[in-house]
Amino acid sequence: MDRRTLLRAAVAGGAAAFSGSLWAGAAVAAPAQPGPSPYGPLGTADANGIRLPAGFTSRIIARSRQTVAGTSYTWHDAPDGGACFPAGTGWIYVSNSEITPNGGASAVRFNADGSIASAYRILSGTNQNCAGGATPWATWLSCEEVSLGYVYETYPQGGTTAVRRAAMGRFKHEAAACDPDRKVIYLTEDETNGCFYRFRPTNWGDLSAGTLEVLVAGTATSGPVTWAPVPDPSAASTLTRSQVSGAKRFNGGEGCWYADGTCWFTTKGDNRVWAYDAVNQRISLAYDDSLVSGTAPLTGVDNITGARSGDLYVAEDGGDMEICLITPDEVVAPFLKITGQSSSEICGPAFSPDGTRFYFSSQRGTSGSSSGGITYEVRGPFR
Repeated sequence: MDRRTLLRAAVAGGAAAFSGSLWAGAAVAAPAQPGPSPYGPLGTADANGIRLPAGFTSRIIARSRQTVAGTSYTWHDAPDGGACFPAGTGWIYVSNSEITPNGGASAVRFNADGSIASAYRILSGTNQNCAGGATPWATWLSCEEVSLGYVYETYPQGGTTAVRRAAMGRFKHEAAACDPDRKVIYLTEDETNGCFYRFRPTNWGDLSAGTLEVLVAGTATSGPVTWAPVPDPSAASTLTRSQVSGAKRFNGGEGCWYADGTCWFTTKGDNRVWAYDAVNQRISLAYDDSLVSGTAPLTGVDNITGARSGDLYVAEDGGDMEICLITPDEVVAPFLKITGQSSSEICGPAFSPDGTRFYFSSQRGTSGSSSGGITYEVRGPFR
C-alpha cells in the first residue's frame, strides 16, 4: 500500500492529521521535489491581490493601525506567528506583533458563521514577538525574538493576564510546538548558529518549572540524535546555545509544528524543512532547496503549519511571497501567492479548528512598513 492510500485510510479512520510513520520514512528517503499541486495551478490575482487555485476565495480580516471590522479594536503592527483555537460555537485566531517596543499579541474571535465577534489584546509590553505555538490546554506561547528573549504563555479567550515562562530559557526564541505524547515542547532559535531545544515541564500543563534540553548530534543532515540538559537556561553568564558541547547548529530556526510523532521545523538560512522523528530520535530533511531538480518553488522558508490531509503549509519570508505545501507524497508546490507586496513576508499560517478556513498575514503589506500589515482568511475545498 502506498503512502497516499495509507494516509487516506488513516484520515477515514479518524486518525491524527499527520502520521509520523508515513512522513518520517518519506523524509529520510528523499527530500520533497517540485510537482503538481493537488489543488491545481494558481489563478489570476483576486481583488485582494491573492493568487489562489480554482474554488478558493480570500478576504481581509484586519489591517495594522485600522479598526477590526465590527469592533473598536485597532489591529497591531507587523502581524507575525499565529494559531487558531475553539471558542464556543466559533473560534479565535491569535497573532503576534513583531515590533519593539510593545509587540505582544492580539486575538480575533469569530462567530460560527465566520463573522467577527470581537478583537482584543492578549499580551502587551513585550518585544519582537515573532512566532510561537499553541498548547493542548488552549493557551498561546508567544516568543520574543530578541537576545535573551522569553516565552510568554497567553490566554486567547481573554480575561487572564499573560505569564512569563522563564524556565523555558532565555534566547532568541522563534517558534514552539507541543508534543503531548512525550510531554515536551520543542523550541527553535533564530540565530545563524542556533540550536533546537525541548522543554520538559515538571508537570505537563504547567510551564512554571521544568528542564530545558538541547539537541546533540553531528554535522550530518540525517541520523540519530540525543538530548542534553542546558545547565543554565537563564543564560546569566553564557548563552544557552554555547553551554553544551556537541549541540547541533541550525542556520536560522523558524517555524515549528508537531503531529503524531514528528516535529517539523524550518531554517531560513539554508531554506530547509527538517523532520525530527521523536519516536526513533532521528532527524532528516523533508525539504532542501539546494537538492531540488530545476527551479526551487519554495525559498525563504519561515512559519509552518499542517492540515488534516497530511499536507504541510510553509510560508515564505520574501521568496516569491508564496505559501507552498509539501504533501506526504514528497511533492512541493505553491498553494497561494501574494502579489504587489515584494517588501513583505508571509506569517502566521493556521487552520480554523474544523479545517475549512486558513489564516495568514502579510507582515508589511503593500507599504513595506510594519504599519502596513494585513491579515487574511482563505476558504475553499481543502482536502
